[in-house]
Amino acid sequence: MIATESLSKRFPRVTALDRLSVDVGPGVTGLVGANGAGKSTLIKILLGLSPASEGRAEVLGLDVATKGAAIRERVGYMPEHDCLPPDVSATEFVVHMARMSGLPPAAARERTADTLRHVGLYEERYRPIGGYSTGMKQRVKLAQALVHDPQLVFLDEPTNGLDPVGRDDMLGLIRRIHTDFGISVLVTSHLLGELERTCDHVVVIDGGKLLRSSSTTDFTQTTTTLAIEVTDTDEHPDGTRALRDALHARGVELHDEGAGLPGAGHILLLTASGEETYDLVRDVVADLGLGLVRMEQRRHHISEVFKNDTERDEQRKEAVGHGS
Repeated sequence: MIATESLSKRFPRVTALDRLSVDVGPGVTGLVGANGAGKSTLIKILLGLSPASEGRAEVLGLDVATKGAAIRERVGYMPEHDCLPPDVSATEFVVHMARMSGLPPAAARERTADTLRHVGLYEERYRPIGGYSTGMKQRVKLAQALVHDPQLVFLDEPTNGLDPVGRDDMLGLIRRIHTDFGISVLVTSHLLGELERTCDHVVVIDGGKLLRSSSTTDFTQTTTTLAIEVTDTDEHPDGTRALRDALHARGVELHDEGAGLPGAGHILLLTASGEETYDLVRDVVADLGLGLVRMEQRRHHISEVFKNDTERDEQRKEAVGHGS
């Protein structure tokens, strides 16, 4: 869907993109980086709205330097900032954007009604946008990006300014863009947790450089940490403590109880050294007469992996500094 090769964008005092080479396939892809990392700049280059300083990029097989208009016919764009006219209704605005994308009047009105229904604004579609909440305005921006049935949409920080419920609703909508309509999505965010449950693939950039590009499952790969939860019994009113003591006596390395997991305090975390660890836990639980609720491998969260990568980079820099 997207391919960049040594793409750079320099301004007089800052380099927004620095020799960025990345390929993005179909599905929902997250583009993550801190504010100022170069996310919005990359989108503007991919839309043919801003020329690159060097390098090249293609969107849907079209060169961004020469085929910007053709790209914009096939791509939807939801900008980060508020850019909606306050004195027109959602219907008027989205119909106008549909016409701008080349739809004839009747098709534009029909597609607008369908799209506003999809984003949850059908009942409010004739109200002036100026009276909308932040969440409703974000949905209008999403609707105009989808109304011409694009092959790909760019969503720039679509959860900005939303409360937790609105954020969850927006993330659900983004996921359904691909599952329901087959439209691929590139969504930017500075919040790693959002991307973990929404995206198939994650691209991380920092200071305009590519840090990492991989599938979400690679980011959230299974660790060697086992989470164990057991029931209490009359003989062992604190089953978790009884299991911890028994495992400790057998030399099993235990982590902080339930760190970062729901039900903390009732969950034991331990390092699995192989299949024998599973057998040992099963036997100890049986010997104590406890009920085994679950025994499962923990999964990384993207934020943990990102933090660990950052820590390793800093450690390498320190090592180099000491070596010099």
